[in-house]
Amino acid sequence: MLKLAFKFSSGLLLFLLLFVKTTTLYCGNLDVLEHLIGDRDAVLVADPKGHIVFSKNVDIQLIPASTLKIFTALVAIHYLGSDYKFFTEFYMDRHSNLKIKGYGDPLLISETVAEMIHHLSMGLRGKYSIINDLILDDSYFGLPTVIPGVNVSYEPYDAPNGALCVNFNTVNFKRNKNGVYVSAESQTPLLPFILPRVKASQMDHGRIVLSSQKNEITRYAGQLFLYFLKKEGIRFNGSIGLGKVQKEADKLIYRYVSSFSLIQTLSKLLEYSNNFIANQLLITAGVKAYGPPGNLDKGIRAALIYAKNILEIDHVQIEEGSGISRKNRISARDFYKILNAFIPHYFLMRQADKMYFKTGTLKGIHTRAGYIKKKNGELYPFVMMINTPGKSPKPMMDIIQREFN
Repeated sequence: MLKLAFKFSSGLLLFLLLFVKTTTLYCGNLDVLEHLIGDRDAVLVADPKGHIVFSKNVDIQLIPASTLKIFTALVAIHYLGSDYKFFTEFYMDRHSNLKIKGYGDPLLISETVAEMIHHLSMGLRGKYSIINDLILDDSYFGLPTVIPGVNVSYEPYDAPNGALCVNFNTVNFKRNKNGVYVSAESQTPLLPFILPRVKASQMDHGRIVLSSQKNEITRYAGQLFLYFLKKEGIRFNGSIGLGKVQKEADKLIYRYVSSFSLIQTLSKLLEYSNNFIANQLLITAGVKAYGPPGNLDKGIRAALIYAKNILEIDHVQIEEGSGISRKNRISARDFYKILNAFIPHYFLMRQADKMYFKTGTLKGIHTRAGYIKKKNGELYPFVMMINTPGKSPKPMMDIIQREFN
């Protein structure tokens, strides 16, 4: 009888040990976080098996700030595919006008423009060595594209969006030793077209943000394309203007395909927290779902459909894709669903101290979301949304890191 009781108790102990092991992988204590979390804050930490090991205020709707870019990245992957590459097309019409049609490529920087014009010019020489007008087609996105939360400023995060944009719609400049304005980037010329705006800034160095008014962002792109065309020896006899490609009549002479896959673009989005890239991706996802012209409404609609049907998130408010709008709202519980879906791509995030994470900051708002990676490779997702003005997330993050390290 004693032997039978011993076997029974041993079996029960083994069962309990196995049960505890499969129920949660975390045995620490995060309760010390309780008194640090205010009524306008939320924290959630889970283990790799989906068990929530700490949570507070996880169902209240809070401002996510730039952590929203994780969600935007998922929307882009869903609609465009991980291998998607942006492209730009060049056409010639029967009047020898060169037409450039943009499709929202967020990474058209000076080096890229120089590269594509070099390849284009090899086909232009001879038959098309002289062009008349340079016509820019930005109709793939509807205009104007107004992003909630964006202000008129000199800050790059306030750059507008469009179908044909270069250098993130910013111009970096400085004064040389003679006091003359020059480009602050060796690969980018300071074009006469934009010099009045630079002088009006009255800054000795810095950046100006191009405006969507009077088609400035598209016209600046055209001026940069023309600069590199002339550098390649292509003669130009006309003017720069806006128009549309007529695919039935115009001849496609070159199609530039970006060297960056969507995954590589997302890596840059999350590394630099670039608002311009985020909303270019959201608008492009909207085009994929509902057709051109792209606009913010289509992008938001596509994002909400994805959230509801794929992530099973019903209560989220999306105003734009970067997190700059204070009207964006989501709960920590629903953000945890986003993190679960993003696990296959966690390596795209910034890494520090065994953590992969994205931060978000607005005035009075501090957020952080990501994963703590243990030595065995397991990921512990966490969400921290601090919407109490003046409160730092550092004490709470220190506790979480200490517990898991």
